[in-house]
Amino acid sequence: MSRNDMSGNVLPQTRAYTLALIALTLSLVSGAAAQTPSCVPPSDQQLIIYRAGSLSGTFKPLIEIFTCQTGIQVKDVASGSVDAGRQITAGGHASDLYAPADYEDIDVFMKPAGYADFNIVFAQGRMVLAYSASSVAEKKLPSIADPNSQPFNPPASIPNATAKWYENLMMPGVKVGGGNPFLDPGAYRTFLMFQLTEAYYKVPNLYNDLLEHLVIPGADPSGGPALGKRFDYQFMYEHGAQAMASKNPDFRYVNVPDEINMSDPAKNDYYREHALIVLPGLDTPSSARSVSVTGTRVAWGITLMKNAPNRENAIKFLQLLLSPTGTAMLKEKGPAPISPALVSPADFRKLPESLRPLVKTMEK
Repeated sequence: MSRNDMSGNVLPQTRAYTLALIALTLSLVSGAAAQTPSCVPPSDQQLIIYRAGSLSGTFKPLIEIFTCQTGIQVKDVASGSVDAGRQITAGGHASDLYAPADYEDIDVFMKPAGYADFNIVFAQGRMVLAYSASSVAEKKLPSIADPNSQPFNPPASIPNATAKWYENLMMPGVKVGGGNPFLDPGAYRTFLMFQLTEAYYKVPNLYNDLLEHLVIPGADPSGGPALGKRFDYQFMYEHGAQAMASKNPDFRYVNVPDEINMSDPAKNDYYREHALIVLPGLDTPSSARSVSVTGTRVAWGITLMKNAPNRENAIKFLQLLLSPTGTAMLKEKGPAPISPALVSPADFRKLPESLRPLVKTMEK
């Protein structure tokens, strides 16, 4: 074939291929641009949130949406809720919003000491009893899942615990993982659940017998899972357990009765009557030296700090959290939304007017 033939045949095909490739690239870029939300330019405005670590699944993506929509930069601090409360009071850390894993912390710590005026209860859940299937089998512990109950297939079905599940927790060598109750509701709820277990089963001294198996192992330097290695069982939030089970096929959990798992708002009076823990106060001149926290249903609250440095920005975030967008994020990531969110009648009168249409009044 001559050079002229090559020039006349090959190059036009190459040119056509190049033009097609350019067109495809432009199409992909255009499609990606159409799928990418258009964010406003970042601003120098700020919002500061101190919240429970158990809210991370929802708050992290919600904060990204908030910053995209407003340009406001968010300082997001996750920690144990009681610890967070002390950081922004006695510790003097500036904060706009405080969102504890136990809504009661706002009512018994923040409001009496003059740091907050209202409490919005926006999410709910339950405590479940988690364990490692391989560890339980290795230690030859009896099954804690009722064989006549539904199979373990979260989130569709979760087995109930056996009739005397608490006996597993008291077997020789068995450890129940916990945390520091002075810092975190997830930790002090274990103490409350032990009390509720004794009240429900009416076994003398059961609370103290369970406490003897409670360990507070602290952080694991290896970063690996502690359940099944450093302890055998652990009470935890259902949405957190569900997330762990989706990643780890060895992870299991069971339901305990509603009188113990603190999930039923209709049983709030029962929880309060049978479970109580006394915690140190906020260590500020306006706060009590000690605070009694009673058992209540598992629910998350949020409040606007009275001395919030970015009040209007905080209200904008609360509007997003209580909107259909926030509700959808809670449904996807957990904990489960309360929609509309709840406030007491007294608190409703103290809410910013823009938030009132987003909540419902109810005595808690």
